[in-house]
Amino acid sequence: MFGYYFDLALRSLRRNVALTALMVLAIALGIGASMTTLTVLHVLSGDPLPGRSGTLYYPQIDPRDNSGIMAGKEPPDQVTYIDGLNLLHAKRADRQALMTGGSVPIQPDSAAIDPFYVEARYTTADFFAMFGAPLRYGHGWDAADDEAKARDVVIGSELNERLFGGANSVGRTLRIADSLFRIVGVLGDWALSPHFYDLNTGSYGYAEQVFMPLQTALDLHMGHNGSTDCWGNGTGGVGSIYPAPSCVWMQFWVQLDTPAKAADYKEFLVHYSEQQKALGRFVKGPNVRLRNVMQWLAYQQVVPDDVRLQTGLAFGFLLVCLVNTVGLMLAKFLRRAGELSVRRALGASRRALFAQLLIESGVVGLVGGLGGLLLALLGLWVVRHRPSDYAALAHLDPAMLLTTFLLALGASLLAGLLPAWRACQVAPALQLKSN
Repeated sequence: MFGYYFDLALRSLRRNVALTALMVLAIALGIGASMTTLTVLHVLSGDPLPGRSGTLYYPQIDPRDNSGIMAGKEPPDQVTYIDGLNLLHAKRADRQALMTGGSVPIQPDSAAIDPFYVEARYTTADFFAMFGAPLRYGHGWDAADDEAKARDVVIGSELNERLFGGANSVGRTLRIADSLFRIVGVLGDWALSPHFYDLNTGSYGYAEQVFMPLQTALDLHMGHNGSTDCWGNGTGGVGSIYPAPSCVWMQFWVQLDTPAKAADYKEFLVHYSEQQKALGRFVKGPNVRLRNVMQWLAYQQVVPDDVRLQTGLAFGFLLVCLVNTVGLMLAKFLRRAGELSVRRALGASRRALFAQLLIESGVVGLVGGLGGLLLALLGLWVVRHRPSDYAALAHLDPAMLLTTFLLALGASLLAGLLPAWRACQVAPALQLKSN
């Protein structure tokens, strides 16, 4: 029966090409606009580490005074150098990483390549295992190298390609600023979206190319960038190069493999805050948070507001297109009242006619979905050429491809409900008598 109704639908749509084209165009425009913005929202709000994000947590504590600077109920988004080291050395998590971002000058051995700057991450040994960073060659460093301020470095695939043609560069030396480092590892293709572990340096389209031990970077006074918030008399700190003890400027992440461990760690943060208050470092009572990756991204509202607004407007436009489609379908179906009355007189039930007309609506939706897909691909191409940090991420994945056709089919069936029901209410006797 479905095949028969499908054949009837095709014949009906071919009978009035202009009206059919208008319905398809209305569906295609609405689907194209909504899927373009929905795809961008989808890629920006996705899980950057599927399978891992639920066990990675960002601890927050509150070392601020009562000066009114940085006021708020939430603790600071970063930690001080002292608190970061204390939490790191406590080793209360399965893994932990203390870090900050920077920018370092690379001095190539080849005279054909001019010196240049790359983004850097100063961190501790667990970083690579915690975040699942794929190493194409070599390995990271260990905790002993952290304490020894080892001149070891892991470089990104882009830098490795630029300096060594993509070959295995493990064991070779790299001059950073005025210091020589030994390359111990080379990352594979690795681009987190968003750059969740340090949103201060960039949310999207940001990837470091140099990773070195934190203590090494601080000892050599490597350049620091990112956000720094201070209170009290916070000015210069470590060697008057880095922020003072009354400044938050570092990120601290922990891996806690079970909910029980997460609960215990949050209790540890409370006890730590109480201890620091007793020592006179903290002024306020315990004010702690422990959010996993997705909770942290939601709290930071990483997805730009304009993307959410554009998505809402696009779906509003889709609604307008559906209203127009309803009108066109209503005109088309009512024009066929005589044909439908003959079918009713020959014994077809209202349910059968309703199904026939809905299948016709579905065919319009599928064709409109194909047109909408082409418009969405064009829209995403335009987005990728915009000057925004997330532009390069605007690609249609299989899930969104399926969503395109499901949305088009669902929208067209919804648009066809009223016209199909109205057409089925026509009295066959009156239509046959008038004809």
